[in-house]
Amino acid sequence: MGKLALAAKITHVPSMYLSELPGRHHGCRDAAIDGVKEIGRRCRELGVDTLVVFDVHWLVNSGYHVNCAPVFRGCYTSNELPHFIRNMPYEYEGNTALGLAIAEEATAAGVFTRAHHDTTLDLEYGTLVPMRYMHMDPASRFKVVSVAGWCNWHRLADSAAFGAAVRRAIETRYDGTVAILASGSLSHRFNDNGSSEESIHEISDEFYRVVDLAVLDLWRKGDWRTFVKILPTYDATCFGEGHMHDTAMLLGALGWDHYTQPAEIITEYFASSGTGQVNAILPVA
Repeated sequence: MGKLALAAKITHVPSMYLSELPGRHHGCRDAAIDGVKEIGRRCRELGVDTLVVFDVHWLVNSGYHVNCAPVFRGCYTSNELPHFIRNMPYEYEGNTALGLAIAEEATAAGVFTRAHHDTTLDLEYGTLVPMRYMHMDPASRFKVVSVAGWCNWHRLADSAAFGAAVRRAIETRYDGTVAILASGSLSHRFNDNGSSEESIHEISDEFYRVVDLAVLDLWRKGDWRTFVKILPTYDATCFGEGHMHDTAMLLGALGWDHYTQPAEIITEYFASSGTGQVNAILPVA
């Protein structure tokens, strides 16, 4: 029997990598990086062997998809923001067995899912950026499974069902300890063209900050029943990243509207190039 040991909503803003580089933005995302590192530290403390990442930068138009190649290796430059993330090397071990189990369990539950293991699919930066900081300890490196979280024509209810299937696969088809990470923002209305770097610490509209903070208040209280009710409108009104399917998957794995645990905020809310960001652990009940 496997175990889901940790679940979290995490940021992957490209300015985290920019923060490492010499220049005027050096150190600008230290708090976000430290938060992701702390989540990685807790995963190591809990004996986690594999990280399953719901990545809202992997766009799919049909079905659900899991990248469970045996190894991921390359040098990444973002096609979206090549001036923020460029020439970033990476190398991680995959977990084909877990990826196949997830696809089988989800498909059996009526959420058709394909697992890709003999593939040239690359990882997207919703996986690569947080993995960079969660793998800083060379003595303890996690296996990685990436799930497409930018679901363009999907229902949030199906993503919740997919998340529930991920947990069943972990607990009934896998012999190991896993963490699941929803890698995506809160509100996601970028600033207008040309201002992503100039407004690196700003929200695009104060309305989005107000709504994001109200949502985080629900999270801190463990009022997930209310959050699930407002999620479709929140997504539509505040430009949810990937239509917030990563969040639906995460909550599906935790019990959806029956989940009651208060979130632990690891990195306090911050704005990044117009968007709202947070690192938060959702305790596994």
